[in-house]
Amino acid sequence: MAKPDYYEVLCVDRSASATEIKKAYRRLALELHPDRNPGNPEAEERFKIASEAYSVLSDAEKRETYDRYGHDGLRGRGFEGVGDISDVFSHFQDLFGEFFGGFGGFGGSRARRGPTRGADVRASVRLTLEEAAFGAKKDITIVHPVPCGPCDGTGAEGGKLETCPACGGRGQVAHSRGAFVLSTTCARCAGRGSTAARACPECEGRGSVHAERKVSMTVPAGVDEGQTMRLTGQGQPGRMRGPPGHLYVTVEVEPDPRFHRDGCDILHELHLSFPQAALGTELQVPTLSDEPETIRIPAGVQPGDTMVVEGAGIPRLDGRGRGNLVVVLQVDVPKDLSSRARELLEELERTFEEGV
Repeated sequence: MAKPDYYEVLCVDRSASATEIKKAYRRLALELHPDRNPGNPEAEERFKIASEAYSVLSDAEKRETYDRYGHDGLRGRGFEGVGDISDVFSHFQDLFGEFFGGFGGFGGSRARRGPTRGADVRASVRLTLEEAAFGAKKDITIVHPVPCGPCDGTGAEGGKLETCPACGGRGQVAHSRGAFVLSTTCARCAGRGSTAARACPECEGRGSVHAERKVSMTVPAGVDEGQTMRLTGQGQPGRMRGPPGHLYVTVEVEPDPRFHRDGCDILHELHLSFPQAALGTELQVPTLSDEPETIRIPAGVQPGDTMVVEGAGIPRLDGRGRGNLVVVLQVDVPKDLSSRARELLEELERTFEEGV
């Protein structure tokens, strides 16, 4: 099914400011929040779509990609949406706190007392220019906390928990503020409603231990330095059998001595001798495919002139062709001359002066 237009979802113009987008999302989130629409799958689905739209349009880089290439461009960068409701809350926890403020428990301890979604994990992958251009399969090693086995992630010896005495198992503590009652997360049990009778000796009560694992990923053709890809469900495992978080992998591209990347174009500096520049010649230039390209240098080229090999650059993320190979010509002036070379140059100089 085709994804909806994100601007139409939030009911804003394409020129809307970040503040306008935030206000529009706040209005929809208040209207569609699951706590206000219990048992309403249509409202929940609209809430997820609105959150997905906000996650794109509130991010300057994602918004630029979406404006230029649409949903295909976002998929090329590894963005597949925000997932389920717990995914939405994990992405916008601070924002919901700002919107709802915890009054009367609204938006408060949802999903905290039972299974909770695992945290997202961030990593980086280092690519050669060729791998970034044509895509690659890479294995990366990540280290993150995982639920402790002996206590099943509870932090309690043998998994034995008792009701938190501070909040009575509610996970929230109420504070009167005049006519209002403000609910805050219980500091003693961190909102879980229970505490360990005795701390697990394996994890010392933390409920997690650090583990290392390898993740295989496919890098799409055309990625660039600094872009981030999301691997759904490859992040930190959830607590108490909750769903895992996501893995966000940022691209790093190794410098290439042959080329400088400019968007989807690659630049190569080609050095010519003075006779080659004056008389013209044929030379080979390197390409990303390792098959050199022969180009014809016309007579009389000047330093800084460029020649273009069309379609020999970086594939575009949206699949619409490739950039170009731009050859920048540089004319080298020799620093050390033999006596014969000096004589010939002086003779050439007199020829220029005589106009012959």
